[in-house]
Amino acid sequence: MSGYLDPVAAADPESLRLFCFHHAGGGSSPYRGWQRALGPHIAVRPVLLPGRERRGAEPRFSEIEPLLADLDARLDEHLAAPHVFFGHSMGGLIAYRLACRRRDRGATLPAALIISGCAAPHLPWPLPPVEALDDAALIRLLTDLGGLPAPILEVPALLTAALPVIRDDLRVCADARNDAGPPLPCPIHAFGGEADPLVGELDLTAWREHTTVHSEVRVLPGDHFSQFDRTDPLFDRLRPLLRHYAAPGLVPPHA
Repeated sequence: MSGYLDPVAAADPESLRLFCFHHAGGGSSPYRGWQRALGPHIAVRPVLLPGRERRGAEPRFSEIEPLLADLDARLDEHLAAPHVFFGHSMGGLIAYRLACRRRDRGATLPAALIISGCAAPHLPWPLPPVEALDDAALIRLLTDLGGLPAPILEVPALLTAALPVIRDDLRVCADARNDAGPPLPCPIHAFGGEADPLVGELDLTAWREHTTVHSEVRVLPGDHFSQFDRTDPLFDRLRPLLRHYAAPGLVPPHA
């Protein structure tokens, strides 16, 4: 198993693989309940970047290209079977750029990209450079966005450990924002929160410029993080969508 993937139970070889990319400062743990929620026809594969959780001792990436090269090499054998990419916030950018890299080298592409809480990559990066923010300013910004859970804010040692990870992840995000070439030949489904201060519906609609096939936008209750954390509305939409890609003969849920 790649170091990027959590150990998982053996899946039916016919299952559609769902590779899940986490947000800046996050990890793979939010995805660990998804297998039960999405059902046996989906094999959930959370992707964990280095420098956090069980990979806490490994060096982090702060630029997109070295990260993509490492992801592509280490995940390649797992991406040979039918699969879909899901990414929230930073994870959406990484999923998109990884798909672009694989297109450029003629590798197997995902059946679809499912993007959550992430503006189209050609749009300006909405946050100030992390170098312009001291720790206090960065904490205020993240708190306003709902990106620092109470347990971290209440324990100084946890906050001190989290900030360098968040800084490097935000550097990756800023570095990843470009159009990365021609549109992808796979559908893009973009989800967003109705009260997200970073990503509006027009930012999501702009993903249509990055696919030659189909794009759609679904707006959910919540802000940048809560529309992802409140999983019931999200799962209500993901289940039929993934059933379609697991059994392509089904009528697409957007039809």
